[in-house]
Amino acid sequence: MKTEHFNQLTEAEAERLALLAEECGEVIQAIGKVLRHGYESRHPNGGPTNREALERECGDVYYCIWQLIGSSDIDGNAMGQRASDKACSVRQYLHHQ
Repeated sequence: MKTEHFNQLTEAEAERLALLAEECGEVIQAIGKVLRHGYESRHPNGGPTNREALERECGDVYYCIWQLIGSSDIDGNAMGQRASDKACSVRQYLHHQ
């Protein structure tokens, strides 16, 4: 007998959120490497620059967001409006932009 989960998410919804959380963590890790070592640094054994790694990880998050919108988990128009609102409200707190 299958019981409903307390959060009422389907397995697909939970999977999409888990993927987004994982990818957001990887973006945070990439940002940390840029802050510590710079954009053009790379692992001593080679591989992508920190800029390339950040681009890749941001692209992965972007994909996850598309999945959430495409599955109607979130409203893309509402997200876009929030981005516009944030662009206006954050200006007063930025020092170098």
